Amino acid sequence: MHQRTTTDTAARPGAGRALFAAIAGTVIEWYDYALYGTAAGLIIGPLFFAGLDSGASLAAFATFAVGFVARPLGGILVGHMGDRYGRRPAMLLTVILMGVATVGIGLLPTHAAIGAAAPVLLVLLRLLQGMGAGAELAGAMTLVAEFAPPKRRGLYTSFVLSAPPAGIVLASVAFLWAASLGDDALLAWAWRVPFLVSVVLFALAVFIRAKLEESPEYEQALARARKEGTRRKVPVVELWRTHARAVVAGFFALTGHNALNYILAVFSLSFMTSPEVGMSRGSALLAVSIGSVCGVLTTPLGGLAADRFGSRAVLATGSLLGAVGAFPLFWALSSGDLVLASVAIAVGYGLVIACTSGSQGAFLAGLFPTAERFSGIALARETNGAIVAGFSPLVAAALISAAGGSTWGAALFLAACCLSSVLAVLLMRSRQYA
Repeated sequence: MHQRTTTDTAARPGAGRALFAAIAGTVIEWYDYALYGTAAGLIIGPLFFAGLDSGASLAAFATFAVGFVARPLGGILVGHMGDRYGRRPAMLLTVILMGVATVGIGLLPTHAAIGAAAPVLLVLLRLLQGMGAGAELAGAMTLVAEFAPPKRRGLYTSFVLSAPPAGIVLASVAFLWAASLGDDALLAWAWRVPFLVSVVLFALAVFIRAKLEESPEYEQALARARKEGTRRKVPVVELWRTHARAVVAGFFALTGHNALNYILAVFSLSFMTSPEVGMSRGSALLAVSIGSVCGVLTTPLGGLAADRFGSRAVLATGSLLGAVGAFPLFWALSSGDLVLASVAIAVGYGLVIACTSGSQGAFLAGLFPTAERFSGIALARETNGAIVAGFSPLVAAALISAAGGSTWGAALFLAACCLSSVLAVLLMRSRQYA
């Protein structure tokens, strides 16, 4: 049996600072991004698409999806920057893009004030926000994976991947406060406060990211290239030439995770507060907040499991559990019962998402060499985000509408997404690049 050495498990110099910077910045960025997801489920329809009447909810989810369409572009551009010029400047750029977009949404006039220009400006800001988010988590995972000891990649990257649920909790709590003021206040002005508060968080994120150091693996790769006189190629071009299969595997490995994550975080709010289900906004936000906290607490356990049993095994197991639980999840969400819904969302986050989040950092980092790692993770992850994550709430809502309120079609969609991830992980072994 292979014995772990100190080199396998000891933290590298600067690892603690890199981990803190990655976690703090990612929490802040996903607070910003989750704000819009929460708003899309609660207030974007009546404020920006008032003229569409019954179609306002679908239009709101469509603008949510637009942000995901921009994510691959942001991932490619910022990922190229991160592979070509360094992780530090790329990570700084992501928070600037996100901060400008989020504060802009908070200041945006509504349809009642400027008519059709409101949704147009909203879409433009969502595109900018999506570009920033498109490189954020990929960059944070890359940076931490390259600082982490080889046998602790699962644990280290799982802390980064527990940050998005933390951001979701903060966004849910912020909107819970706004919703507690009553519908009139929420729709008049209170919805803006959570967006505008992000200007303080944005300044903090810039301060933290400005102190980042380059990862030792990236610096070693640069030194090798200089010593060998290797001409540095365009990372994305080289990626497709030599690692296209890894990109495809990474894409499908995350399909179940993304579909479940955004059905829980975004779709569930609109669905549970619909007239057919009848739950209050406060209860729906509380259920999502409870579940998100479970995800924050248990994702590091998924990382520990990935280090112990292998990231491939844990990612496949989590995806399989997501498929098995798809129908019970939608049954619980449609019950209108706060306890049932909270338990279902908590199991989704605390068990399934914990496995898929806790293992994906190590799995994806192992698919790509250092020179193309940032671009590879960003391309696989954010292309999936554009196609699966961004449209999952819209697809689930459309399937339920087409079925006359029945949830079987949406549950079948989620189960299929999760099973595709199981298949992708089983067919593609992580190459475990150092």
